[in-house]
Amino acid sequence: MDLARHLLRSTLGRKLIMAGTGVVLIGFVVGHLVGNLQVFEDPDRINGYAHFLQSLGPVLWLVRIFLLVCVVLHIWSATVLSLESMKARGSEPYRVKKWIGATFASRYMRGTGYVVLAFILYHLAHFTLGAAQPATFKENLPHYVMKGDYHVLGVTVVRAGAEVLDCRQMVIGGFKNPVVALFYMVAVGLLSLHLLHGAESLFQTFGWKNHSWERGLRAVVTLLCAAYFLGNLAIPGSVLLGMLR
Repeated sequence: MDLARHLLRSTLGRKLIMAGTGVVLIGFVVGHLVGNLQVFEDPDRINGYAHFLQSLGPVLWLVRIFLLVCVVLHIWSATVLSLESMKARGSEPYRVKKWIGATFASRYMRGTGYVVLAFILYHLAHFTLGAAQPATFKENLPHYVMKGDYHVLGVTVVRAGAEVLDCRQMVIGGFKNPVVALFYMVAVGLLSLHLLHGAESLFQTFGWKNHSWERGLRAVVTLLCAAYFLGNLAIPGSVLLGMLR
């Protein structure tokens, strides 16, 4: 309890909270993308994957709640640290110098964070709760009969012949609306910018960043964030272009 209180009250503690929750959230968004890219494979893949996740029941909701707690802690710590930084700033020349020396991603870190939050809430309403586009959600989806088994880590979790919801059609139907698709594209672009600065900051917070390999780290992080953006862009983009049907 004392440790938790110290983390919440101290600047270093809040930085560690932001970095720690950042690691969890980066792991989630990367895993989420890998799972979603199965939409380009045989329908068995994405439909088996979606059915497996839904079959987890309460465990899936526990994971969702844990991730939401991480999001709240991440935003809270980032906001408090930002307010503390603004309060502690000195003269105008210092602020100008700080602005010039900052990267584009770091300048808009807080702004992109709030847009990403709005994106997360809409994404939950869209594909988790079905409130955004009810016509393409679960009860309105056609059923799909698995042609083969679906495996997770070598274990069969969905067997051939099982009747599951055609979540591939939910994804495609969800992105047929150009406004929705374009919103996702812009949002994942901002999320990628957020990750670009956030991933570098993680290394600095944990003391893993030094001048000898700072440029190499930035190059690797930039490459990975670009790959993440293009991977997310591919799904709504392919639907709009008629390449994913």
